[in-house]
Order: sequence, then structure tokens, then C-alpha cells
Amino acid sequence: MAGEKRDRSKVLALFDVDGTLTEARKGIQQPMIDMMKELRSKITIGTVGGSDLVKQIEQLGKTVLTDFDYCFSENGLVAYKNGEMLAKQSLSKYLGEDTLKKIINFMLGYMAKIDNIPVKRGTFIEFRNGMLNVSPIGRNCSQEERDAFEKFDLEHNIRKDFVEALKKEFPDVDLCYSIGGQISFDVFPRGWDKTYCLQFVKDDFDEIHFFGDKTFEGGNDYEIYACPDTIGHTVTGPEDTIRQLKELFF
Repeated sequence: MAGEKRDRSKVLALFDVDGTLTEARKGIQQPMIDMMKELRSKITIGTVGGSDLVKQIEQLGKTVLTDFDYCFSENGLVAYKNGEMLAKQSLSKYLGEDTLKKIINFMLGYMAKIDNIPVKRGTFIEFRNGMLNVSPIGRNCSQEERDAFEKFDLEHNIRKDFVEALKKEFPDVDLCYSIGGQISFDVFPRGWDKTYCLQFVKDDFDEIHFFGDKTFEGGNDYEIYACPDTIGHTVTGPEDTIRQLKELFF
């Protein structure tokens, strides 16, 4: 409730990055910086994103580890609290190199046969500590090409069809597939979605709020949004995030 007094040590707000704190793949703007500083004076705050820490720093600034109480990159597989690392997990150790190689080889072969998208660029598979990020257009595309692919994908289901092909090819590998952002999807072991980060915080807070834009089923915010350990909030962009925060905490 607006104006309700809260014990800062018992309330946590976790934020997705793209489409929540920032526009997709763009930097944080001053109104959001100001809001985070003001909110942090009232409650505990943290980020949880699928991208690696380098990309979070690019979007949220070099001081992100001290601007937020918690920073969870790669869904919390790389976890920081008060600027210090809590934990780090590895996809290659978990799956094993043979299985990982088979998955990557299939992805590369599948993408080689996709010929109906307008352009292809570079970095089609990005290997991260806890996931594979797969982009049929390639992560090296320009913002204009990124925007065009997003519209094309909505009409032609390039990413959705790719995910279904992976599920069919690897039914015995317990993987999850999460479509997020404009151009890619994530592949990770079951349970390594954004709920993974909750193990580091759920015993320390009475309320854990999560704010994200991809909260629909299949979106990369869905699992943590729907989790019984969180209070989920769907936002439409940074301005809407600020609006909802003012209603909830001020």
C-alpha cells in the first residue's frame, strides 16, 4: 500500500533489466537512477537478469554492484551481495562437454538452414556460465536490425519453432528454454531460470517483489513472476516501473 511503513531489512524488490529498468539493450536513464536511489533508502533492492555481468554493467553503469544490494547476472548463477561475490555456477560442468557439444552442433546446423530471415550477422550462440544464449540473427546486429527481427519473429515464430525443434531433439536432457529480449532465447538446466537467485534471499525477507516485462508463460520472467515466494508485477517499460513503484512504496 502506498505510504505503508516497511522494515527495509524485510522487504526486497528484484528487477529484470531489459524492458524494466531500461529499454531493451539500452542504458539506464536518470529518472530510473533517481528512483532506485530513493527506493533503496526505503527497502532492499536487487537486479536479476539473464545477461552476464559485463552486459549489466554496460546497461546499468560501472557502479552497479554498489548501486544495488544484490546483483544477480545470468539468472543468479553469478551472484553478488553488497559488491562481493556470493556464488558462481558452471553450465559446462553440469551438463558435461559431450552433451554440451551435441546441443551446440545441433543449434549451428539448425540455424544454417534458416534462410527466411532478412539478415544474419555474427555471434549466433553466446556461451555463458549458466546458459546458452541463442540468436538466429546474431547478437552483432545493429539496433535497427534488432528491431526489424523482433517484428519479423512475432509474425513468423522463428524462435518458438527453434525451441520446439530443440525439445524434440533432446527430450532426455532436462533443459528449459526461455524467449526474452528482441532477438534471442536462453537454454539452461531446469531450475536455472530466474528463480535460481531466490535461494540466496528467500529466507531473509518477508516480502520479495519482482518486476519484469516478459512475465507471460514462455517469457524469461515467467517462472520468478509466478513463483509462490515472490509478489510478481508486470511492467510495460521503465516509465511504468517507476509509476508502479511510486504506488507501492511511496
